[in-house]
Amino acid sequence: MKGEVKTIEVVAAVIFDDRGRIFATQRGYGEWKDWWEFPGGKIEPGESREQALRREIREELATEIEVGELLRTIDYDYPKFHLTMHCFRCTLPSGHLLLKEHEAAEWLLPQQLHSVRWLPADEEIINELSKTKHTNL
Repeated sequence: MKGEVKTIEVVAAVIFDDRGRIFATQRGYGEWKDWWEFPGGKIEPGESREQALRREIREELATEIEVGELLRTIDYDYPKFHLTMHCFRCTLPSGHLLLKEHEAAEWLLPQQLHSVRWLPADEEIINELSKTKHTNL
């Protein structure tokens, strides 16, 4: 129907390492190519948010993650759709990652987060994370 806005619900992994750095990935495809984001993706029917996040990280980074608490749910209106993004604090038990869908990745300290161009929906949590020491999150 005309006037209806499509809603996309996704999960995102805010992955921390033992040095307090946060993992950022650069999109290698689509309208937002070259912008930075947290890895993750759409929730499939029948999946919990945590299950979807584990599956997406296996698909995108060929690794397992430990999913912690929900940091924030962000609602953002893009020109063509409404995004609901559930951001979870995560860690990597193995520490090994393989980029399968992204063109680049960086481990950034909270004060370095603004050194890359984040997708608009991610800005809210980036602003929050950049002001906080990792031990407080």
